[in-house]
Formats: sequence, C-alpha cells, structure tokens
Amino acid sequence: MSAMFTRENNSRVSLRNKTLETHIDRQSVRESYNDVRSDFTETNWAVFQFEGNQICSKAVGSDFADFRTQFVDDERAFGFVRIQSGDEMSKRTKFLFVTWLGPNVSTMKRARLSSDKALVKEIIMNFAVELQIETADELNYEFFREAVHKAGGANYGTGVREL
Repeated sequence: MSAMFTRENNSRVSLRNKTLETHIDRQSVRESYNDVRSDFTETNWAVFQFEGNQICSKAVGSDFADFRTQFVDDERAFGFVRIQSGDEMSKRTKFLFVTWLGPNVSTMKRARLSSDKALVKEIIMNFAVELQIETADELNYEFFREAVHKAGGANYGTGVREL
C-alpha cells in the first residue's frame, strides 16, 4: 500500500496502520449468547453493538421494553432473543437473530453490514428465525413472536375450533 501525506505537517501516514477491519469480542458475545440460551437464567435477550471497530456485548435482560431501547437510528447492532412458542399442547423455546440497521446509518457502514454480521454468526449459530430490522416499529415483540410462529411448523392445538 502507498502512504499519504497530510497537509498540516507533510508527514507520511501509513495506510497500513489505519485498519478498517471489524473485530469481535468473542468472549463477551459468547457469554451473553449462552446466557440467553440457558434454561437456568431469566435472560431473554442480548444486544451486540460496535465500540469503534469491535463488536461487543452491550446489554442483556429479560424485559422486552428494555431490549427496544438499545437500538438507535444512527447505529448498526445485533440482537439475540428467546421466544416462547407453541400451543397449549406443546411449548417450545425458539431463538431469533436480529440485525438492526438504523435509518440514519451511513452508506459505508451499510455496505460493511453483511461481512460484520458474518463475524457475529460465527458465535451465534443456533436460531430459528433471522430478521433485518430497519425501523423502531419493527422492534415489536408480537412481530417477533409471529415470525417464530410461522417458522415453527405445525401447531396442532386441542382440536377445538372457535367459531
């Protein structure tokens, strides 16, 4: 790679020293992921956000209203959510992977989203549904639950129909 000159002091700045490569804090992401997946904790969600060029675990919790507050219009982020699905005959736990792309995210950050998501998916591998969310209105528990329900297959119920 070539070097570039800055006008202020005519010094050389190596482009090799300025990395745009995204990294991931594997330990914090894995711990939060396992916390959500565990049947022995109350944790129902985790959010992973960028700190500079590193993806880290930002927050975990049990209240979906708190989950919604983690996403802002000018950021990219990822979420992992536990959803209870099924019918009265069978309750199942399913997981949902969310990619948040805020409406005010720059073009360059939008372009890098798929490669950054691939890093996260090296750790977060087990989920029933994946959604890309771009508006706060889509950060809706019922929307998520319905997506999991549609992906879940047969729902037999008790056989009693309501008229």
